[in-house]
Amino acid sequence: MIVSSAFAGKRYAVLGLARSGLTSVETLLASGAQVTAWDNREEARAALEGRATIADPLTIDLAGFDGVVVSPGVPLNRHPIADCARAAGVPVIGDIELFAQARGDLPAHRVVAITGTNGKSTTTALVHHLCKSAALPVRMGGNIGLPVLGQEPLPAGGVYVLELSSYQIDLTYGLAADVAALINLSPDHLDRYDGFAGYAASKARLFAMQRADQHAVFGRGDPHTLRIAGEVAATRSAGFVHVVDPAALAGQADWPSLQGPHNLQNAAIAVEIARLLGLGESQWRPALQSFKGLPHRMERVAEVGGVLFINDSKATNPASTAPALAAFPRIHWIVGGLPKGDDLDECAPFFDHVVAAYTIGEAGPRFAEILEPVMPVSRSEMLCDAVSQAIAAARPGDVVMLSPACASFDQFRDFEARGDAFRQIVEALTGAPGEG
Repeated sequence: MIVSSAFAGKRYAVLGLARSGLTSVETLLASGAQVTAWDNREEARAALEGRATIADPLTIDLAGFDGVVVSPGVPLNRHPIADCARAAGVPVIGDIELFAQARGDLPAHRVVAITGTNGKSTTTALVHHLCKSAALPVRMGGNIGLPVLGQEPLPAGGVYVLELSSYQIDLTYGLAADVAALINLSPDHLDRYDGFAGYAASKARLFAMQRADQHAVFGRGDPHTLRIAGEVAATRSAGFVHVVDPAALAGQADWPSLQGPHNLQNAAIAVEIARLLGLGESQWRPALQSFKGLPHRMERVAEVGGVLFINDSKATNPASTAPALAAFPRIHWIVGGLPKGDDLDECAPFFDHVVAAYTIGEAGPRFAEILEPVMPVSRSEMLCDAVSQAIAAARPGDVVMLSPACASFDQFRDFEARGDAFRQIVEALTGAPGEG
C-alpha cells in the first residue's frame, strides 16, 4: 500500500466504498488522516466501523475538510456532492489525485498516463508489458487492474503506468505525468459533459497538468486529437510533443494479439512511450510478439476447424467496434446490446468485411433494420442463439466475432460477464478448450 506524510493530520470525506474508494480510505488512515466514509451499502459501511467516522458527506458540515474523495462513477454534473463541496470550499478529488499528492514520499520514479476514447486499456497493458519485459520495475493502475494506492510502492527507477478515463482526469489536479498520451477522441460519455467540446477539454487537462519539460504523445487518426496536439505543442519546447505515425512501425504480422489498424496505432504509441522511457528496439520488439492482449478486447477465444473466435465484448460503442471489423476480411459479426446511439455509421466503412450479422439485445431490431439492406442478418436476440447460428454458417478462414458496439446492461451485469458468456458458449458448442 502507498502511504504518505502528505495526508497526516488532514481530514477527508470518502463517498463510495467500492475498490478505489475503500483503497483510498486505507491509504488515508494508514497515513494518519482523519476519514469520514460513506456508502449506500450497509455492509460496506460496517467494514469501517471503529476506524473511520461513518457519515454521509451530504449531511455534514464539510468546512475545514481537505478533500472529498469520490469514485469516478459519481456524475459531478448531476450529483449534489459537487455543489455541497463547492459551497464549503473543499476540492472534490479521486484516488489518482491522492496518488499525485503522495508521489513526493515515493522512491524516485516516473509516471506514464494514457487516455483516449478507445484503445487505452490495450495501450496501457502493452506499455506495462514492454517495461516488464525489459526488467524495468513497473506497476499498472488507474482505470485498469488494481487501484494504484493499494499496490506496493516501486523501488527507485520504477514506472507507474496509469490508464485514465475522462472521469478520473476530472478528479485530478496535480499528476504531472512524465509521459502523457492521448490515443484518439470520438463522442462518448456526453451525458457527463457540455457536449463533445466539454469531453475533449477533459482529456486535454491531462496535458495541462504537465510541466513544459515533460513528454506528450498523440495518435494521428482524428482531427480532434491533432487539434489538442497542436495546442500542447504551442506551449512546449521542440522535442517534447510526439505525434505518432503508425505506418512507420513495421512487423505487425508477427504480433498475434495486436491485429488491425487500431492495434497498429496502439502499438506505435506504446513503442514511442517505451522509447521515451529509454527502451531500445532490441527490448520492445520481441515484447510486441509475446503480448497476450486483454480479456474482452480482441481476445482470441478459440480456433476450431479453421474458424477463429474473437471476444471483443469491451467494444461498447460503434467507434470501438469499427477497428475490430477492419482487422479481419471475413467476419460473422455478433452485434447489439444496450445502445449508446441510433446508428452504426462509424462501422459502415467496414461492412464489406462482414459475411453475416447476428443481432442481439435491445438494439437488435434497430441494428437489423440498418444492416439488412447491405448484408445477411439473423435476428438472434440472445447471445447463445447468435453464437450457434454463426458456428453453423462459418467456414474455414472465417472469424466469429462478438463486438457488440453497445453497453451490456440489457442482458448482462457488465461487458466482462458478456464476454465470459461468449467464451463459455463457444467452448460448450465447439468443444474447444480455448486459448487462455
